[in-house]
Amino acid sequence: MAGLTHSALRQVIQGFGGIGLLSTEMLSAKRLPAENPAVSPYLIRAASEQPLSYQILVAKHTKIASALDALHRFKADAVDINMGCPASAVGRFGAGIELMENPNEVRCIVAEARKRTKLPLTAKIRLGIELDKGKLKSFCMLLQDEGIDMLSVHARLKHESFARKPRWEHIASIKEWATIPVIANGGIFTVQDAVQCLNVSGADGLMIGRGAAATPWLFAQIARVVYGLQIAEPAIHLPLVYTAFLDLLTSSFMPKYQLGRLKEFTHHFARNFEFGHYLASRVQSSASMDEARERAAVFFEKNLPVTGSNPSVQD
Repeated sequence: MAGLTHSALRQVIQGFGGIGLLSTEMLSAKRLPAENPAVSPYLIRAASEQPLSYQILVAKHTKIASALDALHRFKADAVDINMGCPASAVGRFGAGIELMENPNEVRCIVAEARKRTKLPLTAKIRLGIELDKGKLKSFCMLLQDEGIDMLSVHARLKHESFARKPRWEHIASIKEWATIPVIANGGIFTVQDAVQCLNVSGADGLMIGRGAAATPWLFAQIARVVYGLQIAEPAIHLPLVYTAFLDLLTSSFMPKYQLGRLKEFTHHFARNFEFGHYLASRVQSSASMDEARERAAVFFEKNLPVTGSNPSVQD
């Protein structure tokens, strides 16, 4: 979700309602102390964005203290330690899913973090490098024993692509072992996906990734249908949603941070349209925000959305 879970998308999602916890993009624990939350695209936050969990990327426990000092200054509502990112660039310095291969360092990281903050402390993991139920159980129990308050699980292995159906049934095993809340992640793009995931996994809640960018109203739909919350049926007008996102980008971020984030969002949002690849390609080749806005407007005039409440966003 790099380039996506920033303030503009979070505010669009909040506009529809139904979300329980917002998240930042991955934040380097090493760089956090020097970041300026007023200008950093990773830290810009509207007052309405609450509660907001700050997701940190860390490889060494020695970086935890200064990172948490910074997050306390930034008024974080929760702290999430990323132990699931499979990107090679992250793994090269021992962070993300590589931490699952280094339980001794993880123990030190979580213990140090627990000592340094009273904020809710959570972790996100994958199922591992390979399927090993004993190893997975040991790792989850380590996290719980050292003070993690909630565990989010992306139900795929390190090298499994998004095209592979998530292994929600393995989250059910984690749910049996753990006494802390377990959140399911992976493959949730529709209300039907949410129902199936919860039925299979027995999870206490859902974390939505790419589906949040494709259908920011999905949280509201799930909140209404699955959890019975009194939220109005989302009124979805796709050009207005896109324009709202674009306007939030231009009002919140410095110009150099805007176009790349618009292109990243458009890649996912375009799947709401039968010929959405034309929208994605036209915005992708735009040289400025004004050009992207004009090209999107032309596309919206000529194209109808996919029928139904949710697009197909499988890779």
